[in-house]
Amino acid sequence: MSELPNIILINCDDLGYGDLGCYGSTCNRTPHLDRLASQGKRFTDFYMASPVCSPSRAAMMTGCYPPRIGFGAFHGQVVLFPGDDIGLNSSEITVASQLKQAGYATKIIGKWHCGDQPEFLPTRHGFDEYFGIPYSNDMGIQANRRDNPPLPLMRNETVIQAQPDQRGITERYTDEALQFINRNQDGPFFLYLAHMYVHVPLFVPKQFLDTSQNGAYGGAVECIDWSMGILMDHLDSLGIADNTLIIFTSDNGSRAQGEGGSNDPCRGTKQETWEGGQRVPCIMRWPDRIAAGTTSDAVVTSMDFFPTLSRIAGIDKPKDRIIDGFDIGELMISETAEAPNDIFYYYKQNALEAVRKGDWKLHFRKADQELKALYNLREDVGETMNRYDEFPEIVAELESKAAAMRQDIGDEATGVVGQNVRPIGRVENAKPLTEYRKEHPYMIAMYDLPDMPTLSG
Repeated sequence: MSELPNIILINCDDLGYGDLGCYGSTCNRTPHLDRLASQGKRFTDFYMASPVCSPSRAAMMTGCYPPRIGFGAFHGQVVLFPGDDIGLNSSEITVASQLKQAGYATKIIGKWHCGDQPEFLPTRHGFDEYFGIPYSNDMGIQANRRDNPPLPLMRNETVIQAQPDQRGITERYTDEALQFINRNQDGPFFLYLAHMYVHVPLFVPKQFLDTSQNGAYGGAVECIDWSMGILMDHLDSLGIADNTLIIFTSDNGSRAQGEGGSNDPCRGTKQETWEGGQRVPCIMRWPDRIAAGTTSDAVVTSMDFFPTLSRIAGIDKPKDRIIDGFDIGELMISETAEAPNDIFYYYKQNALEAVRKGDWKLHFRKADQELKALYNLREDVGETMNRYDEFPEIVAELESKAAAMRQDIGDEATGVVGQNVRPIGRVENAKPLTEYRKEHPYMIAMYDLPDMPTLSG
């Protein structure tokens, strides 16, 4: 058995800060995730690097703010779309690439959304295996979207099914995870499980729909919880739970605030740089190293996974590029360790909209509107009391931090071009992975929920 820990990274889609029982939900039942938190550490101030998924996921994989790796915008869109000729550059190094150097078996299951052309797929970015839908589940054929390409389910670089029944996807993903763990139980392995839920449209198995107290949304959350319970039980049965680090989080906040989803007590939703757009749940369990039932209010981000997991695996960070994340290893396992960082920059696409340092968060703009707002997040996580005029010295300090970051990776809102950015990957002759064939009997969802949004990653 390996001395290095097995690592399971679970990333949900659009799960909000307030959607789990251990983060305050009273309408979604999440006993397995609550148990995970009681057996590990719960982070209260954890951030994704973007309020939408393509940049969020690329940042988590590379340890870099999205604009640094060319992932601020995509042909004017906020996320990548099927058949785009852009994606994660082949020169970028991912968490999986780092762990593979240390002898880890690596697999991703679920949503990738960093490009669907062969050059951009996860098998070209450090993953030995891939099984999943490479982008959002609303980007296939639906009752009101007949012109979309059929939704592809892939194994490695091959489409094995078009338009799979989404009600069974989470069960298929979970089974795929169990099989991978079985094959690699002697370790070490890195499993990145990127759930489809709770991105809309919500296609929920009857078992969870019937018992939910929060409609289809609650059923989807409880299906995620079921999957977590299955994985935890399986690790126990194999005797490898103690040396397995589980990280559970979400790619951005809920878009369904008030429609089943919850970012409470945070303000705002997905696609916004209010706290509700980027502050998400994060739970870590590693019985050999992390004390049970602990919490941390340190400023921590998904970009920290890259340097932290690299160090755990004994692999140096690359020396030929800037990595924005920090090693939070000591923070994970110690109750007295100081956080290595207390600054976070809130980018929406290529525009810097806010910055946090310590307890204070300064907003510069929201979308196309300038904003002068200062909030003490420790006292006012809901961002309701603007203290801008009371603390000019704090405003000045945060403005100075923002100015330096603009010089580093840019800010379209103020016209500053970053000095340390790397290009997005590009290919020629790009095309969607699937094409609609009129004579093929696709499974088309005819029961779209009324809260169906525009395509949104």
